[in-house]
Amino acid sequence: MTVSKALRGASDVSAQTKARLRLLAQQMGYYPNTIAQGLRTQTTRLLGLILPTVANPIFSRTVAAIEEGAHELGYDLLLAHSLGVVEREETCLHRFLSRRVDGVFIYPVYRMAPHAAIFEELAKRRTPVVILAHRAPFCSAFCNVETDDISGSQAITRHLVSLGHKRIAFLCGPSAAPWAQERLEGYRRGLREANLQTDDRLIFQAGATIEDGEAAALQMFNESTAMTAVQSASDLSAIGAANVFLKQGIRIPADVSIAGFGNVLTSEHFRVPLTTVRLPKLRLGVAAVEMMQKVLRGERPETRRLPAEIVIRSSTAPPKA
Repeated sequence: MTVSKALRGASDVSAQTKARLRLLAQQMGYYPNTIAQGLRTQTTRLLGLILPTVANPIFSRTVAAIEEGAHELGYDLLLAHSLGVVEREETCLHRFLSRRVDGVFIYPVYRMAPHAAIFEELAKRRTPVVILAHRAPFCSAFCNVETDDISGSQAITRHLVSLGHKRIAFLCGPSAAPWAQERLEGYRRGLREANLQTDDRLIFQAGATIEDGEAAALQMFNESTAMTAVQSASDLSAIGAANVFLKQGIRIPADVSIAGFGNVLTSEHFRVPLTTVRLPKLRLGVAAVEMMQKVLRGERPETRRLPAEIVIRSSTAPPKA
């Protein structure tokens, strides 16, 4: 019993005894059985993290911040990829529940339905959950940390208008994603602020990948869209569109300006460094861990909405005369 207490750091064992027993344990190569400890404490010191994929650079710094925060708190982190597929997300969550994780961080797969059985199960079990993005009706029972995408997108539109652009095309993100809806709303607000009408012929569905941006740019060419600037809901789709423009001999920004959203590393080192919105990716991860601590204590924290800021690079300039 004394050995057990000493290795747990119990207060009723002297510091000298604790030091001696820990040294002996180290010399003997002894490691506490965390599974056995979990059976006694009903905790596993495990946290789950589900993302679409870490191949998307938008998530890298957030993952690093969450892993570092979990490590400092004495938790190990289990990582899973949903790949943007509802069924895979459900499988990942069920596996986390079977491992008895103490809490879950999740960037959800957005769906149009107002309810999702797996999220209702999480709520019923009272599983500590932190949503790493905007909430939607199906996951509204949980706390979240998000970015102010409306003001960020509006700032980009305001920047393009200040350069003299009046025909600004917009590449939308996935229609079911609240962040994509906010970025479209920010674009519209920016136009209204400048007394410019929203032209639906300048709005294109483009998803959030380089391939999506390339497809949207080709659609612009097929429809002979007259624009002097392109604003995208994501850096990757902006880069995809820019690739097509450059291949067609269209100069950036001399012939057309282009701006993205997210400030992934690629945007800074693209052939034409991309004007974009810097998301607070590291701070988002830190805030998520702070929120998880509160949820684990049984608290109900308020939504954290973090500001984003515009980064002006060489992909935007005044339009040609």
